[in-house]
Amino acid sequence: MALRAQAPETLLLGNRKVPLAVLRRKGAVNMTLRFDPIDDTVRLVLPYRVALAEGLEFVESRMEWLQTHLERLPPRIPFADGHSIPLHGAPHAIRHVPEARRGVWIEDQAIHISGGGEHLPRRLRDFLKESARKRITETAQVKASQIGAKIGRISMKDTKGRWGSCTPYGDLAFSWRLILAPPHVLDYVVAHEVAHLQELNHSARFWRLVARLTLHTAEAKSWLRRHGAGLHRYG
Repeated sequence: MALRAQAPETLLLGNRKVPLAVLRRKGAVNMTLRFDPIDDTVRLVLPYRVALAEGLEFVESRMEWLQTHLERLPPRIPFADGHSIPLHGAPHAIRHVPEARRGVWIEDQAIHISGGGEHLPRRLRDFLKESARKRITETAQVKASQIGAKIGRISMKDTKGRWGSCTPYGDLAFSWRLILAPPHVLDYVVAHEVAHLQELNHSARFWRLVARLTLHTAEAKSWLRRHGAGLHRYG
C-alpha cells in the first residue's frame, strides 16, 4: 500500500537526536511505531483519520521503549584504521599501510589498505564489493548448474530491505554486505535467489528447491533475523 510522508520530525532519545519519519497509509486502522536499526530512524504510520498531534502523543508514550531499542544497538563501525569488521563472519582488523603499493590485501586476520588515508573507506568498500561479487557469482553459477537454470546478469547493491532479488528475466542482485556474514548465510541467500530462477514465488515447490541447493536454510534465516541489520552498521 502506498505511503505518504509528512514533514520529518526529530526525537531526542537520551542525548541523541533521532529522525522520526511520519507516514500516512491508506487502509491503516491503527497507529504503528517501529525503530529501524539500519538507519536509526523511528517510523510512525498513521491512518488518514488520525491527527498528527495524536500520533506524536503516541510516540511520546513510547519513549522509554524507543530508548531501550536505541541502547541495544551495536555501535556504528567506520571503515577506518584500527577498527575491526567481519569478513566471512570472522573479525578482521583494518590496517592502513600508506607506504605500501599493494592496494588492498588480507594478511594475518587483517585487511591492509595502502595509499592515502582519505581513500581508505572507498578502497575498502570497493574491495568488499568485488570480493562479494566473486564469491556470490561462483556460488550462484554452481547452484544454477545443479538445477539446469540460466542466470542473466548478477549485480551487487547496498539495499536495506532485502539481501537478494531475482527478476523474471533471470537477473540476480545481492547485497555486497553478505561478504561480511558467515559463509552459510551467503550460501543460503544465493540458493534462495537461484531457486527463484525456476520458481518465482514462495510456494512449497520453491522451498523444496531451496532445500536441494543448501543445507543452511533454518540456520541462516535465524542468523539474519538476529544479526542482519547489524551488517549495515559497518562503513
